[in-house]
Amino acid sequence: MTGPGDGDPQTAGEQSASRRGRFGRWRDQAVALGWLVLVWNLLWGDINWANLVSGLLVGSAVLVFFPLPAVTFGGRLRPRAMLAFAGRFAVELVSASLHVARIAVQPGYRPRGAIIAVQLRVRTDLNLALTAEAVSLVPGTLILEVDRESATLYLHVLDTHGPPDLAAARDRTLAVERRIVRAVGSAAELRRVETDPAEKGTSP
Repeated sequence: MTGPGDGDPQTAGEQSASRRGRFGRWRDQAVALGWLVLVWNLLWGDINWANLVSGLLVGSAVLVFFPLPAVTFGGRLRPRAMLAFAGRFAVELVSASLHVARIAVQPGYRPRGAIIAVQLRVRTDLNLALTAEAVSLVPGTLILEVDRESATLYLHVLDTHGPPDLAAARDRTLAVERRIVRAVGSAAELRRVETDPAEKGTSP
């Protein structure tokens, strides 16, 4: 004897969609927690067991007590691209730190800053948040404002001498976005950043 809905393809499909939805939410939470732990360790400047554990606790507390709007993760994790992103980020972090340190100790030198707007090519909340975090962690660059509707980052860039420096800062931001999408983006997002030069950034 079968109950109502037993063997019904529509009911089975709804149950399967519900399971996928729950898995998707757990996956999104896990990705968000992983990035929070990474940012926590980068802010401390040292990756060790104490910072990993405290990062897990702080990240979990943030997700539980200060829930953000749901961010759908429709991409895929690519370990090789993630390693490439981490390696390039470490190189840029050291290079920018040395540059800022040189400015700080150079007698009588007053660096000139500028504000630029960079429109990202992938307009998802996840890409916007990850790119903004990665860019702002590099010394010499500060996120001033984020326009969610147009996926535009407004950055203050330290030590600029003219249009070529502004163009270079914008290109670095788009390169960060490209590496992030290569690491965690979907196939459609990856095609977008690889084919669209996105010559839309402005430098007020």
